[in-house]
Amino acid sequence: MTIASALTRILLVDDSVLVRQGVRSVIMASGQGKMEVIGEADSMQTAVAEASRLQPDVILLDIRLPDGSGLDVIRDILAASPASRILILTSFTNDDLVYKAVTAGAHGYLMKEIDPSGLIRAICDASEGKSVLTPDVTTRVLRMIRDGGNGSAEGELSMLSSQERKVLALVAEGLTNKEVGEQLNLSENTVKNYLVSVFEKLKVKRRSQAAAMFAQATQRK
Repeated sequence: MTIASALTRILLVDDSVLVRQGVRSVIMASGQGKMEVIGEADSMQTAVAEASRLQPDVILLDIRLPDGSGLDVIRDILAASPASRILILTSFTNDDLVYKAVTAGAHGYLMKEIDPSGLIRAICDASEGKSVLTPDVTTRVLRMIRDGGNGSAEGELSMLSSQERKVLALVAEGLTNKEVGEQLNLSENTVKNYLVSVFEKLKVKRRSQAAAMFAQATQRK
């Protein structure tokens, strides 16, 4: 689905009522009728239950919840609602948190200090299949990947075919599968197949992870 063709359904997960009310107000004021908050949760347990029940398009998830870390529940949420795209929205950040969020399956990492227009844009990007990582956050992810001892990104990318590298390069720029296909004169399904192969070769599961590895390799050149 795209933000232009359908309503983006959003689940808010935060233990603060004031934060949820504030985010809801921003979405109502700036979503231009194309976004709707369909549910709220204030704990890991209710987040999984509501995600399973509502099957939202986008989930805004805080890291700190009363019954544990939001990072620990990402995989459970995605298992309950596989099509959902999770955006971390938090006041806390460091290398380890960002790395764990991305590797767990989050599609983006935002700070609560983000301005309303930036939040709306991030939700739009997530709903269109784009990864949402600001430059400073991307730097953190790259550093953690580099220091993780799992081999260099450049070495991993050498396993990709020429066409797979072209597809990945455009994905790293934030393009959707449809937009990549238009750039390379490929069908959207063909692009998807290329990405399946890319993910398998790079041993990742998310676009943001693959994009970060590509950025790391190209930055070294």
